[in-house]
Amino acid sequence: MNINFEYHDIAASPRLEAFAAEKLNKLENKYDFIISADVYFKKENSSNPETGKICNVRLSLPGPSIFAETSTASLEASVAKVADELASQLQKRKAKMKTH
Repeated sequence: MNINFEYHDIAASPRLEAFAAEKLNKLENKYDFIISADVYFKKENSSNPETGKICNVRLSLPGPSIFAETSTASLEASVAKVADELASQLQKRKAKMKTH
C-alpha cells in the first residue's frame, strides 16, 4: 500500500509517520482491497484542550473512497481513533462486497 503524508502547520515527524503507517498496515493486512492512503496532519487553534490536533485519512479502494477525521489532544491519539473509525467503515464495505 502506498501511503502519502501531508502536514499543515505541523513539522514533519518520522516517528509519527511510522506510527500511522503501522496502524494502516494492520488495516491492510485485514482488508487486502486497500490500494493507497492519504494521511493529513493539521493543527487547529482551539479553546478546548481536548481537541486541536487533527488527523484525516482517505483510503483508496475499489469503488468510493473512505474518509475519516478526528481531533484530539495529541496526534497519536487522533491516528489511533481514525484507524478505529476506518476499521468499522472497512468492515461494512467488506460485508457489502460479499453480498453481491
